[in-house]
Amino acid sequence: MSISPELRQRLVRGDWGKNPQVGELINSGLLTCPPNTPLFQAARLMYQARVSCILITEADQVLGIWSEGDTRRLNFSNTSLLKRSVCEWMSAPVISIGSTARLSEAAEKMARYRLRRLLVLDEQGQPLGVLTQSDLVHQQGVEHYVQMRTLASVVSEPPLVLSDALSLSQMVERLARAERDAAVIACGDGSWSILTERDLIACLAEGLSAETSQPWRNSTLLCVPLETSLLDAVDLLKQKGYRHLGVLNAEQALVGLLSLTNILASAEYEYASQLSLALQEKAQADSRSAINQHLADQVILTAQDAIVITDAQGVIQKVNPSFTTLTGYSAEEVVGRKSDLLRPSKAAEQQLAEIRHALATEGYWQGELTSRRKNGEPFVEWLTISAVKNESGELFQYVGMFSDITEQKDQQEKIHSLANFDELTGLPNRRLFFDRLEVALGNAERYGHRVGVIFLDLDLFKRINDTLGHQAGDQVLMSVSQRLMTQVQQGDSLARLGGDEFALLVSEVNSMHQLEAQAAALIRVVTEPMEVLAHELVISCSLGISVYPAAGKTADLLIKHADTAMYRAKDNGRNNYCFYNSLMAERNYTDLALEHGLRRALDTRSLYLVYQPKIDVVSRRWVGMEALLRWRDEELGEVSPAEFIPVAERLGLIERLGWWVIDEVLAHLQRWSLQLPIPISVNVSARQLAVPDFASHLAKKVADAGLSSALLEIELTESCLIAEGAQVQHQALFDLHKAGFHLSMDDFGTGYSSLSYLRRLPVGTLKIDASFVRELTSNLEDSQLVQAMIAMAQALKLRVVAEGVETAAQATLLQALGCSVCQGYWLAKPQTESQVGAWLVASSASGLWSFFPPDWNPLSLS
Repeated sequence: MSISPELRQRLVRGDWGKNPQVGELINSGLLTCPPNTPLFQAARLMYQARVSCILITEADQVLGIWSEGDTRRLNFSNTSLLKRSVCEWMSAPVISIGSTARLSEAAEKMARYRLRRLLVLDEQGQPLGVLTQSDLVHQQGVEHYVQMRTLASVVSEPPLVLSDALSLSQMVERLARAERDAAVIACGDGSWSILTERDLIACLAEGLSAETSQPWRNSTLLCVPLETSLLDAVDLLKQKGYRHLGVLNAEQALVGLLSLTNILASAEYEYASQLSLALQEKAQADSRSAINQHLADQVILTAQDAIVITDAQGVIQKVNPSFTTLTGYSAEEVVGRKSDLLRPSKAAEQQLAEIRHALATEGYWQGELTSRRKNGEPFVEWLTISAVKNESGELFQYVGMFSDITEQKDQQEKIHSLANFDELTGLPNRRLFFDRLEVALGNAERYGHRVGVIFLDLDLFKRINDTLGHQAGDQVLMSVSQRLMTQVQQGDSLARLGGDEFALLVSEVNSMHQLEAQAAALIRVVTEPMEVLAHELVISCSLGISVYPAAGKTADLLIKHADTAMYRAKDNGRNNYCFYNSLMAERNYTDLALEHGLRRALDTRSLYLVYQPKIDVVSRRWVGMEALLRWRDEELGEVSPAEFIPVAERLGLIERLGWWVIDEVLAHLQRWSLQLPIPISVNVSARQLAVPDFASHLAKKVADAGLSSALLEIELTESCLIAEGAQVQHQALFDLHKAGFHLSMDDFGTGYSSLSYLRRLPVGTLKIDASFVRELTSNLEDSQLVQAMIAMAQALKLRVVAEGVETAAQATLLQALGCSVCQGYWLAKPQTESQVGAWLVASSASGLWSFFPPDWNPLSLS
């Protein structure tokens, strides 16, 4: 095979395609701005014009240039960045070239100065336009040199991969440090996006708004296989108007990021790839021109890849400087020695045999090979070997070209790890767990056995992060994962699905007792005390179990149902396990209907309030009312607060619901206070109390309504006092008390009652829960408990209200025990606004409750 006459002329001229004058390639007109132009405005001009740079000019003089690449020098966390002048970051002086210069000359100048653009000047030295790297790719005719090559021969550097958890400013810093013009963003769902310098220009142009602070979100990385031809890749870049393509290996791992820079480099690489043809022609011809010999020598000397030339027996005849740089061997140390000096002593003989066979049959081999440097350090090389024959068809020489891809291989493994394993614990992540579950289900269907999924969630884990910090939380997660691994049987798989959620795949279930024993063992190891940052902690967990095929036949269903069972375990008191059954699915459908209905209720006003009086049964005075929320739905009917309040908590609607109640109560108070100013109590959730400035916001609402804060009583449950982040709620209580609101403790005695809370916090009233009042007259234990509660309240100088009073006997006994204020059906059922208006009219003159049962006679305790 000889070099064609056309190719020979190109070698002589250095003409690797079309070589027009650069003035013929550029579009007329330049984008310019004054030096004091704000950075965001310059970026906006570039973004709107779809150009990669802007010239900084003053008095018709070019002072400098600011391009997409300069965005990497910016600190995107600096709030004053956008208003700074563009001249602070411009590059000067601007490298230029005459319009009559050839394209090849421009390419050489760009390579020498490591530029991506040149300013083109006309014959009078005036700016004419800008020649970019894209112009070289699209105009230099590189198709001839890339049509026989694949991406594997070009992509030798691993991509810069960044986590989407990083901020934009952190990503820009990494780009600058790595001297890259683009980075691959590894998203949490396993997909890839791309962040380019053009995206940074768009961010600056949009003013770094919240909507543009993550520009990679809408920039999915377009990927092609490693075996794609370079010509197809070039066509795809042109067709899509992109400047980067992701490159995937056979395992779908991301191994490279193809850019225009790679395309241009490949044209230079083509010089070296023609070397074997040049050497073959030398063997066939009696003589060779001096210029071709000089070209061959220059190709060898300047090639970035290592080149080694051997005779037919593999004895090294010549190496280039890149060979010395890469291996550590000088030319004097290797010339005359066999080329296998680079192979480790335990090199795979089978692979070497395959290489020899390919060279003997096809005259060519390309692939990965493990070699070693002079100092013994191993490295992975991408090697291309060509056999050169003389005019008689006899083997004459071998030409080998290789580059170091060790870092690329390491990066591949890191990408694979990021895509499939949790970075903190090292466990498989959700993606890999689903893959393994799919395989297990396929085997189960084929062989007829059962598969189990155990979903594990740590109880109250958020409290650890809030009180001890995220470092402590991370240590807990690592410790828990290590403990759980001790209970994983061979063939099973443990994964961290995210946050404090873990899942165990039991690939073959012999019996339900097996799963019960395994679940109990998991709970046991998790709950063993652990020391974290000098604190001894006891962690509990809740487990949900689903079994194929009874609980579902797909991976999604099994995970979903195990999750449902886990929440049922939490509802049952936490730190236990629960198997999924169909009744839970029915409950889920009910919850879903409640969720949709509740969202609709907030918009259609199908919610309403009722009020229940609080009466002093001794003085017969009306001392207050409690506002109670009700919901009547067209489809669901009357829905109990016990059902929809937990749904509102879970959906994050409780704050909106709470403010709606307060607004309604204030509107009613504005009308009723003119008749009889009776305080109304409203229930406030722990989540509402945790809202910043809750107290001041409430005080402003009351003041705007023209009411006194003494007319609004805040009722809270004991859970507010021990909630996660309770210090925030405690401060809110003091702020409410300072603003004049009266505070009442609802459902006292049913939760984690603590005398220390009552002594420290500004609570003024205790409400004895109806569950204690219900059995008051027939249960001695309840009677003693209520007596103790009343005595404690009196000792702390707190008022006492008894809820759920339904008989005169209960009211009499409560009065005897020291509690005269009652609330319950015996006095009045909760009623709507219109009925409350009638009560107020009847009581407005005296302030007395006019609706006692006729036979009521309070005890005379004098």
